[in-house]
Amino acid sequence: MSASREEPEVSFFEAVGGEPTFRRLVDAFYRGVAQDPLLRPMYPEEDLGPAAERLTLFLMQYWGGPNTYSAQRGHPRLRMRHAPFTVGPAERDAWLLHMRAAVDSLGLPEPHHTALWEYLERAAYFMVNKMDAHPGSQPAR
Repeated sequence: MSASREEPEVSFFEAVGGEPTFRRLVDAFYRGVAQDPLLRPMYPEEDLGPAAERLTLFLMQYWGGPNTYSAQRGHPRLRMRHAPFTVGPAERDAWLLHMRAAVDSLGLPEPHHTALWEYLERAAYFMVNKMDAHPGSQPAR
């Protein structure tokens, strides 16, 4: 009888290339944000570097990497941290536009590409905190 050894399960973080992959993702995303007239004003820091670092650390931790984000910032509380900003459908769609380009730029194989994109898409919809009124509509009385 031969002993079988099970391979340790590889996290998504490791399977897609670890930290360098997430840094490439976030760098590509913020190149788009830096030029976006709707999104750029939502980042009060002159340098987008701190925001990029926070997103990188969050995504790495979420996908099975080091827990540096929580060690530095505590629980993510994503909706609370984004509450001061108006995030409507237009902001969500602009965010998704830049994030889609960033995800696609990685060239990840399936099913990793789809898993990452679907998570980011769900997150973007979750962050909406204001629904735009239709043009010409009146407030309810």
